[in-house]
Amino acid sequence: MTGTPPPKASSVKVALLAAPKRPGEVILRGDLSPASHGPYAFDGRYRVRFEQFAPEDPRMNFADQTAFVALLDRHAGEDGTGTVRLFRAARRSSARTLTLRGRYFVDVTFGDFPYAMRFTPVR
Repeated sequence: MTGTPPPKASSVKVALLAAPKRPGEVILRGDLSPASHGPYAFDGRYRVRFEQFAPEDPRMNFADQTAFVALLDRHAGEDGTGTVRLFRAARRSSARTLTLRGRYFVDVTFGDFPYAMRFTPVR
């Protein structure tokens, strides 16, 4: 007897992505890590949020899972001068506010689940 396969990650509704994109926002979604997205141009203060999700278990809280690790780099996949650490968290979601100026790649270096990130300008 075979079980029902979990839904595809691309078909899962993610709360962080529910609102329409506003001017100046950067929104991304990924299925696997490591992955680089961008580059994106930033200029100002941003509220940065991430959400990870498990298509096979929508109630998972991620506290006992591998930490989600994301950072900003001037060059894709680089961890060095100019790197801005965004998140290192074993949880479903997190947020922080920071000032960013320049072009950056969003590098998700570690995590075992699909994810979404949203950079919203703070006025």
